[in-house]
Amino acid sequence: MHERGLDELIDRGNSGWLIVQGWISESSRQIDVLPAERARGEQALLALQVTSRSILGAIVLETGGIVIDHGWLRLLGSGSERMAGSLQSWNGLEGAGPEPRLDGALLVAHDAIGGFFAINGDSTSESRGKVCYFAPDSLSWEDLGMGHADFVNWAMTSNLDDFYESFRWQGWEQEAERLSPDRGFSIYPYLWAKGPALEKRLRRDVPMEELWGLNNEMASRLGPPPSA
Repeated sequence: MHERGLDELIDRGNSGWLIVQGWISESSRQIDVLPAERARGEQALLALQVTSRSILGAIVLETGGIVIDHGWLRLLGSGSERMAGSLQSWNGLEGAGPEPRLDGALLVAHDAIGGFFAINGDSTSESRGKVCYFAPDSLSWEDLGMGHADFVNWAMTSNLDDFYESFRWQGWEQEAERLSPDRGFSIYPYLWAKGPALEKRLRRDVPMEELWGLNNEMASRLGPPPSA
C-alpha cells in the first residue's frame, strides 16, 4: 500500500481545523487548546495516514491535545508540555504505549474518572468506524453511535452533564481543574462495585496509564457485571 507523504496529507486550503475552531467558538464549555510542536503533529499525520481535512488529522496536527469542561474530558493530540500523553503514545505509534494495547481500535480521548474513547476499526463489527466508550462502571465498551467528527462536536457542544450525571459529585469542577490532563481519579470503592454515594468514596489522583491498566485488568478478571 502506498504510504502518503506530508504533501498529500496536509491540505492548507481545506483544513478540518477551521471546523473545530467553529465548534469551540460556539461552545459554552471551558475548552483549552494545548499548543503543539509542528514536527510532532506532522509525525502523527504520517503515522496515522489521515489528512488534515479530517477532524482527527486536524487535531493531531494543530494541537497537543484539547481539554474540555474544567479538565474533565481530554481529546488526544500530538502531545505537549502540559499533556505528554499523545494519540501516538497511547496507540503505540511511537514504539511505546500503555499495556495492554488496544487491538483493532484507536484511542482518541479519556476522562478524569478513567473512561476511554476509541474509534472501532474492527472490520467484522457493526460499530466499525464508530466511537465507543469504555465505561468504568460497567467495565465494557459501549457504542456511542457516532463517528469521530460527530464525537468531537458532541464533546464540545453537547450537555456533558447528562452523560456524566452518575459520575459527578458536588465540587467536581474544582477537583478536576487541579488535575494534570495526564492524570485521573482512582475512586474507591470502584465505580463498578457497590458502595456509598460517590461523594463519600475515596478519590486519589493517579496517572491515566494506571487507570487504563486497572480497569482492563478488572474487566479481564471479572468480565462485565450482569445486567439488572
